[in-house]
Amino acid sequence: MQEAHDFLEESQSVAEAIQGLTDAEYKTVTLFKDWTLYDIMAHLHLWNMAADWTLNAPDKFAGLMGDVIKVFQGGSTHQDLQREWAAGQGLDTGTKLYAAWAVGYKDLAKKYAGADPDVRVKWGGPDMSAKSCIIARQMETWAHAQAIFDVLGLKRINADRIKNVVHIGVTTYSWSFKVNGLEPMRPKPFVRLTAPSGEIWEWNDPQPDNIVEGLAEEFAQVVTQCRSIADTSLVMTGEAANKWMGIAQCFAGNPETPPAKGQRIMAHVIQAEPL
Repeated sequence: MQEAHDFLEESQSVAEAIQGLTDAEYKTVTLFKDWTLYDIMAHLHLWNMAADWTLNAPDKFAGLMGDVIKVFQGGSTHQDLQREWAAGQGLDTGTKLYAAWAVGYKDLAKKYAGADPDVRVKWGGPDMSAKSCIIARQMETWAHAQAIFDVLGLKRINADRIKNVVHIGVTTYSWSFKVNGLEPMRPKPFVRLTAPSGEIWEWNDPQPDNIVEGLAEEFAQVVTQCRSIADTSLVMTGEAANKWMGIAQCFAGNPETPPAKGQRIMAHVIQAEPL
């Protein structure tokens, strides 16, 4: 599957950004919900392993999900879950965690590259295809990595593989409304975005009075809630387009409040603004 190679390249871009960090640096708090760099990497490694197990060791995946349910029912958070899990694997420092994650993502990409794209696998919500599962791993890797690039003050260079993330954002239009207890507005807005390469990507029926336009990477940032819509140059025309971008959420789970303006952008960019 090409999508498995896209996941591999996405993970490699993260590996290059954090390679060489010290254990102390992994304790750095990011702009994402006060998660540290260690928290983010533990989260990515945990769910990469879950994606491996749901494809190749269903019983092990079922056991993990049982443990996850118990943790959350006990009032613990995602941070608690991933820290306890990583520590239980002997990955109690950032450098140990990095080493395990780096081996794990390469192995995961190889296994999914050779898998049947249509085979069904279980997850926390509804079952999905193996193709959808590895795309979801790319999406989560890309989304959480934004906080890594931001806190390290690194300018992120995106590639056209981000189209997988954008596509999830477009196809979860109705979900963004439903998870917030709202009826999806119709028709779905026309989406016209400029890819990192300069190519133009389009989704849904052309409608000059109902459209989202701009950079693909900024659209991806909004639907994954890495950025406030107010911190992008996206242009929305029409009620449906504006409402959607104000509540967009391409990931599963409970409804999340999108970040406020300036809440999740690079610190040095904020400091560089005129007083």
